[in-house]
This record gives sequence, C-alpha cells and structure tokens, in this order.
Amino acid sequence: MAHDHHDHHHGHHHHPPDLDSGDKRVAAAVAVNILLTFAQIVAGVFSGSLALIADAIHNLSDALSLVIAFVARRIGKRPADASMTFGYGRAEVVAALINYTTLIVVAFYLAAEGVQRLFNPQEVEGWIVVIVAGVALVIDTITALLVMQLSKDSANMRAAFLHNVADALGSVAVIVGGSLILLYDWRLVDPIVTLMISGYILWHSWQGIVPVIRILMLGSPEDTDLDEVLEALRGLDGVDSVHHVHLWRMQEHETALEAHVVLDGSGRAEQVKQVVKGHLRDRFGIAHSVLELEEPGAVCADLRVVGH
Repeated sequence: MAHDHHDHHHGHHHHPPDLDSGDKRVAAAVAVNILLTFAQIVAGVFSGSLALIADAIHNLSDALSLVIAFVARRIGKRPADASMTFGYGRAEVVAALINYTTLIVVAFYLAAEGVQRLFNPQEVEGWIVVIVAGVALVIDTITALLVMQLSKDSANMRAAFLHNVADALGSVAVIVGGSLILLYDWRLVDPIVTLMISGYILWHSWQGIVPVIRILMLGSPEDTDLDEVLEALRGLDGVDSVHHVHLWRMQEHETALEAHVVLDGSGRAEQVKQVVKGHLRDRFGIAHSVLELEEPGAVCADLRVVGH
C-alpha cells in the first residue's frame, strides 16, 4: 500500500507537464491559423466572395489538425498511471492516424473537384480571390516552418505538417489557376493542378499512415530484424533457446521485447538475465525487456518461437 500512497501524493493529473518550446510553436501555429480564418471570413462577407469563405474553412481545418496534434503532444507527455500502465505516448500515434485519415479524405475530395472542373470549368471572381490565396499561402508557409523541425522525428507532427503543406499547395493552385483564367482564360490548368496536388497528398498520406497503423497493430519495428535479435540471444553464454517472443513498439521511439529464455542449466539465472538485457539494450536499442527464465527441465509445452 505504501507504493500506492506514494503515487497518489504525486497528483499526476493536477500538474500537466510544462509547455516546452515545441508545444509553444504548435500553439503559435494554431493562433496564426485561427486569426487568418477570422480575417478571411470577415473579408469574404464584405466582398461577397464565396471563394474567400471556402478558403477560410480550409484554414480552419488546418488549425484543427494542429489542435489535435497539440493536444496529443500534451497527453503523450503524461507519466504512466493505473489506467494507462504503458504511459500515454501512443496518444501521438492515434492523433497521426486521425490527421492522416482526414488528409486522405481531403485528397479524394480534391480529386473529385478536379475531375468535375475538367468537364465544367469555373469562373473566378476577380483578382481578390488570387490575392487572398497569396495571403493564405504566406500564412501556411509560416505555419509549416513553425512545425517543420518538430515533424522530423514525430509521426504526429508530420501529419499536421502535411495538412499545412496540402493547404499551401491548394493556395498555389488558386493563384496559378486563377491568374491564368483571368489573364488568358485558360481554364484547364486549374483542374490539372488540383489533380496533381490530390495525387501528391494521397501518396504522402499513404507513406505516413502505414507505419502509424503498424505501431497501433503492435507490429515489430521496421528497423529491427527479429531473426537477428533471436540469433544474437541464442548465441549468448548460458542461453539454451528462446521462444514466445514478442517485439513491438510501446510508442514511436520506444521498442520493447518480451520472451521466454530457456537456460542451459549452469545455474547462473540472474547473471544470464543481466547479460541478455544488456545485449538487447546496447546492440538493438531495446531498453524495455521482460524475460521469463526457464530451467532446462521445466520448459513450456508449446514452443512456438513467435506468438503465444
């Protein structure tokens, strides 16, 4: 009970972790996007431009993807507790899944729009639309730069970053397409650019969502070869064989392994355990390992190497 009491003392839920510099960046990006949305809605209402209001809604979806990413970052930093004994790190993976899924929907929507415009070219309501798209492009670029650094080592931030890139590309399509329609009445360019952007977003979303699903499915990490791990363990002094192996990622950057290790009967169980754990950590970067040690005579009935 003493341990339980100690845990309650900490009051984990009352003190969320402090905002780090990354959190502040994401918050700034959200603020910039929401300000832009309001400015565009006001301008849209005054100028009677539907395109402006449509663009504002686009930017709002950007802000939402950033809010999801931000909240997930905050939740992900919480320490483990009784209801989440593995910790909250996967909140970021779940957020990435949500944001990639909405991106795929956006890409299909864009594709449908592009195809529709191929057969039914669109009017552009004057230069105001192009100018607003220019402003949106600047804001999207600022947002993308704010989260770019964070997106390098986090699937969560990569998904939010891709939302912004997609939006920026949408603004580019409006600028290029709108200008060419207004100057030369060349209407095909808009749907063509839209379809290209849709393809680009789909490709990147697919590349991003596959590893995310793999983590949620408790798949083994792409960069760790299970056969190599098994061979290394079997070759260690004091180890006879290994079975019931599970290799997975607890969160994006934390690999875990559990296994039944059959000893060779030399009676150095604790020593062998330390050697195995040390080897997993130093050679494979697996810091979290749970081992069940079995004496040669008392081995499991079912000796499947992988699975249970």
